[in-house]
Amino acid sequence: MNKSNNKGVTILVIVAALGYFVDVFDLLLFGMVRVSSLRGLGVEDHLLEQIGLRLDNWQMLGMLLGGIFWGILGDKKGRLSVLFGSIVTYSIANTLNAFVTTIPQYEILRFIAGFGLAGELGAGVTLVNESMSKEKRGLATAFIAGFGVLGAVFGCLLVLWVQDWKTCYLIGGGMGFALLILRISVFESGMYLSVKEKTHSLGDMRILFRSREKFIKYLAVIALAIPIWYIVQLYAKYAPELAEALGLDYGDKKKVAIYAIMTVYGGLTIGDVSCGLLSNYLKSRKKAILTFLCILIFFIAIFWWVGRMNMTGFYTMIFLLGFGIGYWAVFMSTAAESFGINIRSTVANTAPNFVRGAVIGINFLYITFKTQFGWGTIGANLAVGVICIGIAFWAWTQLEETYGKDLDYVE
Repeated sequence: MNKSNNKGVTILVIVAALGYFVDVFDLLLFGMVRVSSLRGLGVEDHLLEQIGLRLDNWQMLGMLLGGIFWGILGDKKGRLSVLFGSIVTYSIANTLNAFVTTIPQYEILRFIAGFGLAGELGAGVTLVNESMSKEKRGLATAFIAGFGVLGAVFGCLLVLWVQDWKTCYLIGGGMGFALLILRISVFESGMYLSVKEKTHSLGDMRILFRSREKFIKYLAVIALAIPIWYIVQLYAKYAPELAEALGLDYGDKKKVAIYAIMTVYGGLTIGDVSCGLLSNYLKSRKKAILTFLCILIFFIAIFWWVGRMNMTGFYTMIFLLGFGIGYWAVFMSTAAESFGINIRSTVANTAPNFVRGAVIGINFLYITFKTQFGWGTIGANLAVGVICIGIAFWAWTQLEETYGKDLDYVE
C-alpha cells in the first residue's frame, strides 16, 4: 500500500471515529435530558419512567427499521450514500427536537432521529474493514469504537454545563451537519466497487434466510451484543429508578442518569480498546468476547453488593459494568467479517441496530416483570439480565472465528 493510500485510510478511520462520536452523542442525548425535557413538557414525576420508556421504544424502532433501509442501500448504492443520507436525516431530526411542545411530536422526531442514526456506524465500520489489512482492521475498529463512545461522556459534560435540553439538541444537530463537511474527503470501498458490476445480489437480504446455517449465524451475531444494551438501558439510562429501588440517597434525580451514562461509557471506552487489543493478541474474536462476557457476569454480581452501599459505589460499579460490555468493537468487527461483500453493509448496519432495537423487548420484559409479575425494579432487572446474557452465551457457541478472515468474496 503506497503513502497516498495510507493517508486515505488514516483519514477514513479518523472520520469514521468522529462520525461514531457524533452518533453516540445524539443516540444517548435523550437519555441524558429525559427528566429535564419531559418535566419541561409538563410530565409529572411519577410518569417519567413510563413515558421515557415509550420514547425510547420509538427511537429504537426507528433504528431497527433504519438499519434495514441503510444496510440495503449501502450494498446497492455504496457505503458513502449511507453516510451522507443518515447524517442529514438525524441532524435535521435532532435540531427539530429543540422545538417540540407535545409528547407525540417528541415521539415522531425520536423515531426519525433513530432511523437516521442507524446508518452511521455500520457504514463506517464496513468501509474501514474493506479498506485495511486483515491484521489491522480489528485495531482500527477498536479505535473507532473507543473514541466514538466518548461522545456519550462529552454529551454528559455538555448537558451538565449547558443545563438546557433544547440547546443540547441544537448542538447535537449542528455537530451532525459539521460532520458532513468531513465526509467529503472519504472514498468509496475499492473492494465494493470491484464487485458492484459483477453481481446482481447486492443488498439482497433474502440471502440471509436461504439456508439455516446463514440464518443462525446472522441471528447469533445480533444476539451476541444484547447484554450491552441491557446494561446501558437498565443500569445507566434508568439509573434514577434503580438508585431509588436500592434505597440510595441520590440527590438531584435529573443528574443521576447523566452521571450514570457518563461512567458507563467511560468504562465502555476503556473496554472497547482493551477487548480489541486482546482480540489482536489472542488472534481470536471469539476468545476475546467470551472473556468479556465472563468479566461482565462477575461485575454484575459485585454490583448488587457494592452498588447498594452509597452513590460512590453505585457509579463505580456502573463504570466497571461499562468495561464489561466493552466488546462492542469486536462485535462490530465480527458482524462485518462474517458475510460477503454483497451483503456486508446490510449485516453491518442491521446487526447493531437490531441489537439497539432489542431495547424494545428489554423494556417490555422489564415492565412486565416489574408490574404484572410484581417483582419490582430489582427483580425485574435481574430477570431481564439472566435472559439477555443467556442468549448471548448461546450466540457465542454458534459463531465462527473471523480473525484474519479474507473478506474479498461474495455470498
